[in-house]
Amino acid sequence: MYTIEMAYARMRELQDLANRSRAHQPSASERAEKKRAAKKR
Repeated sequence: MYTIEMAYARMRELQDLANRSRAHQPSASERAEKKRAAKKR
């Protein structure tokens, strides 16, 4: 049986992987996104 908890754990795993690979090579759009987020505060 596939539970919500299993799906959630898998989603977190994929998110962690994505975040790790993104940290190595941030794209221009992500840099712009961070600037926009910084302005909001």
